Amino acid sequence: MNHEHKGGCIFCDALECSDGVENLIAYRGKRAFVILNRFPYTSGHLMVVPIEHKPSMEDLDTETLTEIMVLVNKSLKILRMVYTPEGFNVGSNIGSVAGAGVASHVHFHIVPRWGGDTNFITTTGMVRVIPEELSQTYERICLAWNK
Repeated sequence: MNHEHKGGCIFCDALECSDGVENLIAYRGKRAFVILNRFPYTSGHLMVVPIEHKPSMEDLDTETLTEIMVLVNKSLKILRMVYTPEGFNVGSNIGSVAGAGVASHVHFHIVPRWGGDTNFITTTGMVRVIPEELSQTYERICLAWNK
């Protein structure tokens, strides 16, 4: 699924808005930010995104890469605290052929996982079952982030 849109980059557009349920940015750093995935695979699906619009991680400087890893690590801690997942998928799809929904702006997914959280409905029905509304997820993540 491609999430690029006419107005430009969804991540750059989100940065131009005030933080809240509209843009889903949970935290802004100096060089990177944390945003909820608008189309999550599970509750708590976060993304860490460099502020600089670059297509691949090798285009980023060391300071940005370091901040991204620090934010990924903090995201793991917050998700453990808020959702108590049994595991995580952490990674980046670089390029549209690799599955990147927004190929022009590299980003890193943090997806909490639980035993039995996947089933036939995602594959056969092309739908996802998320147990809470995105606005609730946003509130829970922001509250934990600011503690």
